[in-house]
Amino acid sequence: MKEIKIEICANSVASCVEAQKGGAKRVELCAGIPEGGTTPSQGTIAVTRELLEIPIHVIIRPRAGDFLYSLEEIRVMERDIAVAKDCGANGVVIGCLTAEGEIDQRVTERLVKCANGMSVTFHRAFDMCIDPMKALEEIINLGCNRILTSGQMPTAEAGIPLLKELVEKAAGRIIILPGCGINEKNILKIAQETGANEFHLSARENIASGMTYRNPKVSMGGTVQVDEYAEPRTSAERVRQTLNSLNIQ
Repeated sequence: MKEIKIEICANSVASCVEAQKGGAKRVELCAGIPEGGTTPSQGTIAVTRELLEIPIHVIIRPRAGDFLYSLEEIRVMERDIAVAKDCGANGVVIGCLTAEGEIDQRVTERLVKCANGMSVTFHRAFDMCIDPMKALEEIINLGCNRILTSGQMPTAEAGIPLLKELVEKAAGRIIILPGCGINEKNILKIAQETGANEFHLSARENIASGMTYRNPKVSMGGTVQVDEYAEPRTSAERVRQTLNSLNIQ
């Protein structure tokens, strides 16, 4: 099997440190994981860069929801790309669609120009587009380096047929990066059946809070119930287990 690279979707500085410790080759730094990932703070990017030796890619997504952006939101994304670059990030992760579900080539081109030499991943907005094969060619022509996708299915494992087709159609012109639901139990199957050699996963586990006083009546998410006393964090051991499942030293 050709060399496999693992990218960890990291939701905090601590997750980034664990990812590197476990042997990941790169992190995608995000906030707002329950919403599918939003742009992290400047402080988070800067401190992560200080602590990590491996590449850092920063998601540029100003809000949750769809990928149809206003002019103001596009300006925000341009500023956020500049901040990521100033903080020493190696790449950015973007994705913009038109109302009709096509790749927004005009806005994507604008953001790629802002990245100016940084690695650019087109994220899972790809999974919401109407024609994946047309989108593949457009994203290649726009100069992106990779596409993060679950094969337009709820998980990458379920999306194996399209992922395999994308890898074949890409023919080395762009990296197809399977992601969503990948773990130590299924990565080998996905690698063997798709032909991909880069994979995106979180390898997280819940870390119990150190709080001794707890108020179970209040949720910081309002009507959205979350566990206020558990922190989802990437586990170096789970990263190692995933790599070991591929027999990677």
